[in-house]
Amino acid sequence: MRKLTAGLFCSVDGVVESPNLWQFDSFDDELGAGMGQMIGRVDTAVLGRVGYQEWAGYWPQAAGGDPFGDFINPLPKFVASRTLSGGLEWQNSRLIEGPLEEFVADLKNGHGGEIGVFASISLVRQLLFAGLLDSLTLMVHPVIAGKGRRLFADGDPLTRLELLESQQTSKGNMVLSYGLRAS
Repeated sequence: MRKLTAGLFCSVDGVVESPNLWQFDSFDDELGAGMGQMIGRVDTAVLGRVGYQEWAGYWPQAAGGDPFGDFINPLPKFVASRTLSGGLEWQNSRLIEGPLEEFVADLKNGHGGEIGVFASISLVRQLLFAGLLDSLTLMVHPVIAGKGRRLFADGDPLTRLELLESQQTSKGNMVLSYGLRAS
């Protein structure tokens, strides 16, 4: 069975939205190497509509040689959306048909490497609480962002996790990978 993984940059106060506004002075070589290892295992992407539209507007035109652009552009991408219809313009992108959880469960039962959830806070939450996310990696930067969307919210279900891996980088980032704890 294929693994479903997600990785998010996170501030100490739990903000995961727009990390480009607060992570710039704490990103280090170890974090970059870890990200390279993470994406090296992924051969399929699942994205939300908003993230898809933002990335589809940027990555196809990004200059060649960017490691993430070289990774994400040719990758098969499945997009969860209730409002998009028809064909998607970004290469190797298609809409998810039917319920998200069923589609992802079927994808996990197929052949291939890891499936990465990208550019969607809501999809990460939905798939985690559905019991489908095998690994959630939070790259916690030593900064308080002060504002922005957080991954978890009041009213989320009580969910027990287990720490799978941890690493501290030279600039004080904590890379914490969690999985669902068996009941």
